[in-house]
This record gives sequence, structure tokens and C-alpha cells, in this order.
Amino acid sequence: MTHHCRHCGTPLQHEVIDLGHQPPSNAYLCEAKLSQPEVTFPLRVYVCSTCWLVQLPMHAPADALFTADYAYFSSTSITWCQHAERFVKAAVERLSLGPGSLVVEVASNDGYLLQYVKAKGIPCLGIEPTHATAEAARSKGIETHERFFGGDLADELVSQGFRADLLVANNVLAHVPDINDFLAAIARVLKPSGLASVEFPHLLRLLDGNQFDTIYHEHYSYLSLTTLQRMAEDAGLMVLDAEEITTHGGSLRVWLASRGEVAADSQLPSEQRAVEAVLAHEAAAGLTTLAAYVRCQERALEAKFALMEYLLGARRAGRRVLAYGAAAKGNTLLNFAGIRSDLLGAVADLAPSKIGKWLPGSHIPIISVDDLLLRQPDELLVLPWNLAAEVKAQLSGRIDIPVKVAIPTLRAI
Repeated sequence: MTHHCRHCGTPLQHEVIDLGHQPPSNAYLCEAKLSQPEVTFPLRVYVCSTCWLVQLPMHAPADALFTADYAYFSSTSITWCQHAERFVKAAVERLSLGPGSLVVEVASNDGYLLQYVKAKGIPCLGIEPTHATAEAARSKGIETHERFFGGDLADELVSQGFRADLLVANNVLAHVPDINDFLAAIARVLKPSGLASVEFPHLLRLLDGNQFDTIYHEHYSYLSLTTLQRMAEDAGLMVLDAEEITTHGGSLRVWLASRGEVAADSQLPSEQRAVEAVLAHEAAAGLTTLAAYVRCQERALEAKFALMEYLLGARRAGRRVLAYGAAAKGNTLLNFAGIRSDLLGAVADLAPSKIGKWLPGSHIPIISVDDLLLRQPDELLVLPWNLAAEVKAQLSGRIDIPVKVAIPTLRAI
């Protein structure tokens, strides 16, 4: 079967990496489902040699992946909430937002960011398709539309008088099957003077850091600024500013504005230099050449084999290894490596929505942090490596054992 680029329609012929058949990474299992068949999909990533969008062909519709009981709650991570609070403070100052402004967040999750907007007395609206997280946001007093964002919803919002001074879309662009429609919808919802702030894991950092575990079915696209700029222009937007940030192993925060004289005149020399610097880094890395992608499979296999050898060695030596963080990236890694509960007995997590369930594919049980401490493991494997420092701080003084992460290479922290 020939797949086509979701941006430009070019047939996809160049495979970047094949991580095998896997279940959706956030499809956590209750006990009753352990004895039932699991649906799996190919986890194969391609790069388009026309527009250079790196992408996963859509094997399941978005509503089959982002279900009503979707278990990811952004507020679980203290680090992420602090990041959101800092962003809101800076954005309010940058755009001079106040009681007469409107902030719209797409994929607003449980209100992790809009709570800080609301606290400043600025009107806000969340758009979040998953019921459990939308309900959590409403419990904080945040108006939330329980919908997927796209052209149809954008037209409805505009007809109802919702036009955004600031639209925030953090870590959602990769999750969108129809990325052209999504970007065009952003352009429609913005006021003429409004700005959109879009954050996404940077493809350049994925390649540099061997971050193949950030590949899962919920991530349809893996983005560079070079490709985003082209897609944004086609959607009636322009890249106004770009900033490299540390979240999720290295991300980009890109500011978008409606194309036109006002937007063009509003770009400061410092912003122009920032955009040009990121584009230059990507060009130097050859992201618009096939050479940049040739070692992805080999490097992923090296990490897989290192993890398998570590866990097998620990079992032979009688050392019990448990894991921390029932995150999607951990599920990709464990399923790619074929790790099951005989090598990794349990994974601890802070999210109440995950505790008492099992990881998809590997069927490793998810336990509380208190239960983890009671089991007294000999070593700990942190699966969400981007939160390793936060995890270590949480456990400081409570447990003193070796802590490792598997990506980009197996190492102690």
C-alpha cells in the first residue's frame, strides 16, 4: 500500500524507522482487558522527499486514539506546570493581554496552562477532545469545548464571536492527522493582530538524541521549522519568531501570525535572527536530505539491545529492577524491545488515572510510588527520560538506589 504525504500529497517512499507493530501507547489496560486481544498498528515512520515532513501514516482515526478515558493529565508533571506558568507570564507581557483579551488553547488538557490565564483575570477558552481531562479543566472553572480542533470548529467559534488575541497549541501539532486543516483553522480564529504560540518536539533533537521512543501512533508528524514554515505559509500564516526550549528533550516554540502587512511589519530584527538561526541549524544537519535519516534504525536497535542486556544481566544477578513513569515514550521503548513483566516487574506513576492498570502491549502493572518504595527494588529505570531530574528530586531522601535511563543510551543519572 502506498501512503501519501499529509501535507503535499507526494507518495512516501523513504522509510526512516520501523518499530514493529504496537498498540496505541496510551491505551492502558484494565484487568478485564488483559485476557482480550489487543489491536496493534505498524509503527513505521517515513520522510517526504518533496516537503521533508517526517510522518507516520494514519492507521487509526484520532478519535480511536484520544478516547474519553485518555489517561494523560498534564498537571501530573510539576515541571510542565511550571513551564506553563512561566509562558503565561511572558505571553501576557509580550501581547499586553488583559480583561478585554481572549486566550484560546487547543488541546488544553486538564487546564494546566489556562489556570494561570484565568488567575490573571484574562478571559480564556479551552478546546480539548478527551472527556476526562476536559472535565478536570471545568472543575477549575475553565470553559472547555469538548471537540477536536479544525476548520469546522474554527468557523463555529468565529460565528459565535470568539477571535483570539493569543492561541496556544502546545504539543498538539504532531497529534493532528490533517495538519493543513489545523493550521488553516488557527489562521481563521486569530484576530488580525493576534498571535499563535505553537510548541512541538524538535525533529533535530529527536535525531541528535536518538529519541525514537517519542514515536507513537498519536504522533502523526515529527516537525522541523523548515517544514513548518512552508506549511504555515500555505495556510495563510507566517513564522514570526522561534525559540529553542528544553521541554520534551528539546522543543521549538514558534510564534505565528496572520500573513499581511501588519504581521510583516511587526517582526523585530531579533525575531528574524532567531528564525534564521534555527533554519541554519537544520540546514547544517541536512534535514532536507535523506542522509540525515539513514542511521535512525541502527541507533534505535543499539538502544534496544543495551536495555535488553541490562535487564537480563540484572535478573541473572538477582537484582530487581522496577520502572518509574508509565509514559507513552516508555511504552514505545518497552514494546520495541519486547520487555515484559518477567524482566520489569512494575512501573510506578503519580497519575491516579493510570494506577491499577497495565501498560499496553507489555502488560506490566502500574503501581503507586508508595507501592514502589514498599517493594524495595535494587535499581530503578526511569522511562520518561525528559523528567529524570524531576523524578530524582521526588524520590530524594525516600530511596537510595541506582537510577538509570535508556535513551539516548543506557546510563546512570
